[in-house]
Amino acid sequence: MEKRLILAVLLMIAVAVLPSLLFPPTPPAGGPTDTTTVPADRARVGPEPVPEVPAPPPERVPVVRGAPDVLPPEREAETVTISSALYRYQVSTGGGRLEEAWLLDYESLAPTDSGSLQLVRDDAPLLDHALVMGADTLHFAGHAFTPSRTQVQVGDRDEEVTLDGDLGGLRVLLTYRFSPDAYRFQVRGQIEGLPATGAVLTVGLGAGLRSGESDTSGDHRSYAVVTKARSTSSVGFGKVQPAEVDTLAGPFTWFATKSKYFVAAALANHEGAVPFGGVLVAGGVRDGKVASRLDAVATLPVSQQGTFGYDVYVGPQEHRRLRSVGDDFEDVNPYGWFLRPVIRPIAGVVVNILVWLHERLNLAYGWVLILFGLGIRVLLWPLNQKAMESSSRMQAVAPLMKELQERHKGDQQRLQQEMMKLYKEHNVNPLGGCLPMLLPMPILFALFFVFNNTIEFRGVPFLWLPDLSRPDPIYIIPILMGLSMFALMKLGQRGTPPTPQTKMMVYFMPGMMTVLFLKFSSGLNLYYAATNIFSLPQQWLIARQRAARQGVVARK
Repeated sequence: MEKRLILAVLLMIAVAVLPSLLFPPTPPAGGPTDTTTVPADRARVGPEPVPEVPAPPPERVPVVRGAPDVLPPEREAETVTISSALYRYQVSTGGGRLEEAWLLDYESLAPTDSGSLQLVRDDAPLLDHALVMGADTLHFAGHAFTPSRTQVQVGDRDEEVTLDGDLGGLRVLLTYRFSPDAYRFQVRGQIEGLPATGAVLTVGLGAGLRSGESDTSGDHRSYAVVTKARSTSSVGFGKVQPAEVDTLAGPFTWFATKSKYFVAAALANHEGAVPFGGVLVAGGVRDGKVASRLDAVATLPVSQQGTFGYDVYVGPQEHRRLRSVGDDFEDVNPYGWFLRPVIRPIAGVVVNILVWLHERLNLAYGWVLILFGLGIRVLLWPLNQKAMESSSRMQAVAPLMKELQERHKGDQQRLQQEMMKLYKEHNVNPLGGCLPMLLPMPILFALFFVFNNTIEFRGVPFLWLPDLSRPDPIYIIPILMGLSMFALMKLGQRGTPPTPQTKMMVYFMPGMMTVLFLKFSSGLNLYYAATNIFSLPQQWLIARQRAARQGVVARK
């Protein structure tokens, strides 16, 4: 998909620039021319062993060895359910792990699902804790905690639930605090009986989120572990081979595991927080060529008083919510590749405009895209007029340009100097006609990432389109886009003498672009088709004025 986008952008730039360079306007009078379902049986034997985990420098990396203890038969784990208008979390008393995270405002689009989205894999719960004390490792999951309550309803104020456990002579008290209007909650711990040598806590974020998308493979290709030190860094699941273990050196303000639209993160950015020491990633079994599993475990120092704490975010990659978390958490989805410094700001502005239009005008996002395309063309109208004037000036100096070429054909340096002098005297910008065509390109490039990664457009239908973030299933929109491009280029060649090259470009480029855009999101195709259609009146006016000027020149 990314290669197709790069090729599409290069072709669009070619459409914008090459015609004016290769086929200049006719001069007067002879001048030159795997979705994972949740089964009913949720019995567990216990988590997999936790591998080697990095500790905060300069301490030696602690090693988590061996399998955790198993809960005794008489102490089966219970479930603590925390509910609000936004979510329903389920925390197991077997170690305090987060075993389910239902997002009530988001529907699962997976073919085997129905209803709200559930993000936690059945075999890889989040918040898997272990305590490393020298060569000894104590897994929380092997011990039963006693909850302060098993049903928590988060209404109009924050609510807490505590888990109290005896772990081999150590008393561990876990406190979870939830807010009614946020997907972020607190995890605080108090350990009594620690040895004088101290301890390090490990925090696991499972093996990746559970996919709830219609295109499971496409979702898995977006899976990554993202960390924040001085800047954000992303490691795609596909970059770590099965059974390969890699250590990401900290300290980190937060670390996260993400899918295309959702994220689970542990954050050490509250007041008085201690950063995570490092993150260990271990590759899992792959589904064919797509990597859908990657274990991620971080270390967190425990204070001499036996306290530790961090926050957790399990929810959508909604820009405003991520931004409110702070510490550049909105960069958890670092789209833009090498163009990120340019694309990211444009994408942020575009998303804010589209969401604002949707909320203020109460319009479907499809109509918002059409309206946005119209607005872009209205803003560019004056620039297109200037481009027409630049084209006229080029026509006027064409005979003089031919004269210079004949006079200095043996001296390229002198020819260049005289050409620049001629341009300056007649106020000609040889690339003036290209700029209005190039300006929409960054917006179009940013919209590619917006529709492929922005949750506001996930599963949004419009007319016959089931999802603006997915390709048109019957290809109407990309074909309409190609036809509008053909009409635009056909009008652009009106008033100029036809050549085999111009004819080839008029027919070849729209066809090639249509093929490339068949698999792009229907929202992107809708926007591009709208901007082409709204450009037709001005292109027709420019072609008509060009023909009129050529008629005047011919009469003279």
